[in-house]
Amino acid sequence: MEIRRLGPSDANAFQALRLQALRECPSAFASNYEEERNETIAAVSQRMAPAADRGIFGAFSESELIGSIGFGRESLRKRAHKGFIWGMYVVPAFRNQRVGRQLISHVLEFAESIQGMRQVHLRVNAANSAAIALYEAVGFRSFGLERGAMLIDGELHDEIMMARSFAKGERVP
Repeated sequence: MEIRRLGPSDANAFQALRLQALRECPSAFASNYEEERNETIAAVSQRMAPAADRGIFGAFSESELIGSIGFGRESLRKRAHKGFIWGMYVVPAFRNQRVGRQLISHVLEFAESIQGMRQVHLRVNAANSAAIALYEAVGFRSFGLERGAMLIDGELHDEIMMARSFAKGERVP
């Protein structure tokens, strides 16, 4: 398996994987299939343009994209010491094979290499115990719960806010 940063040339594969994720796991993402299905490949490609402090990373089995994870840095100067993870997904056939762990570890290494980065945050559906366990295993700690964070098909879903610090002895929020 290879994990690497995705670029504009990966837009078709990423868009297909992203739409699969949104259909299969609607409660895991703030976005939804209907909002993203008509996004052009040109727009997806533009979003994937290289930047020093953000990116989308993919896991490949041979040449097939089997998982992805996004990372961004807060844009405001007073918050630029924080990054955030979004959109993590692994296709069902490759789950429980450490693909998710390798993706998140890769992104954490990337984040830690960014000058001034001290923390990474994420949000996870409170009912997604497998994802929560994975995030805790790599050092994330819960610091809050947003009740009713998402409304999906008339049902409210809670989200847990988690953070991981890179500085020794520094507490997460």
